Amino acid sequence: MTKQNLQATYDANFASTQPMGSVENDEIDLRELFAVIWKGKLLIIAITAVFAIGAVIFAINQPNIYKSEALLAPAESEQSGGGLAALAGQFGGLASMAGINLDGGGGVDKTQMAIEVMKSRQFTSNFIQKHHILPDLMAAEKWDMVDNIISYDENVYNVANSEWVREVELPYKPEPSMQEAYKEFSKIFAVNADKETGMVTVSLEYLSPQIAQQWVNWLVQDINKEMKDRDVAEATRSTTFLKSQIEQTNVADIRSILYKLIEEQAKTIMFAEVRDEYVFKTIDPALVQEEKSKPKRALICVLGTMLGGMLGVMLVLIRYFVKKEN
Repeated sequence: MTKQNLQATYDANFASTQPMGSVENDEIDLRELFAVIWKGKLLIIAITAVFAIGAVIFAINQPNIYKSEALLAPAESEQSGGGLAALAGQFGGLASMAGINLDGGGGVDKTQMAIEVMKSRQFTSNFIQKHHILPDLMAAEKWDMVDNIISYDENVYNVANSEWVREVELPYKPEPSMQEAYKEFSKIFAVNADKETGMVTVSLEYLSPQIAQQWVNWLVQDINKEMKDRDVAEATRSTTFLKSQIEQTNVADIRSILYKLIEEQAKTIMFAEVRDEYVFKTIDPALVQEEKSKPKRALICVLGTMLGGMLGVMLVLIRYFVKKEN
């Protein structure tokens, strides 16, 4: 058998093993798919319309949310860290012999500490109770732009009697606990630090732009006061301790170190008392925003319509293939 005959025989056998009309079958399947979709177009249109209308109604009923934010810069550290470091260099060995530590914990970043304090449950709870914002946080329903009035959910809070009337199961009570309030506040509040610039942004979202701005301002004021009070209390306790140590020693060098430490604590207290912006300086204060930050109503409508269209196509195809198999 010649080479040409062998090649012809191989081609014939190879062609016989291939499924007949594979390309045609693919085209037929694709055409069949589009035909099924076209046949069920009324159902697809109906489902898409229902989802589109539902998305529009949902978007319209969502209240406007306004975001207020303040840009802060860490206050310059002018406290006693430098003085304590100098004392540690001069008298560290002698002080350690006397049982006095001059290290002072200088590795603590007060800016980061202040950020973590702002996020803490204790600070948030104190903030809510101090400014009496629990009804605005847990029961507010909508804001009247014309009259600048917050409306409350009558099933949750009775404004006339200043009474909580919500129905809940134990262990919850009609008046929300601070744990509930903390969870709700965490959803609308954020504080972030820029790693490159060191700037800190405090932001808050709420129904009313005026209230959002007020809360941001209060947060900045309260964290500065909180950190100031902590340092003053610590310096006062340290001063009391150092004075007691002076009374217990007659070594001149040790007494000299203790007096210098008392001087540093006095500087800390003085520094705290003369500065209101103790930890954070306000670079760009919070404003009453004129434009809402959310909801994105157009996006909600588009996504709702797309979801309805995809669901309609899936239902038509599933119904067709189920009937085909049966």
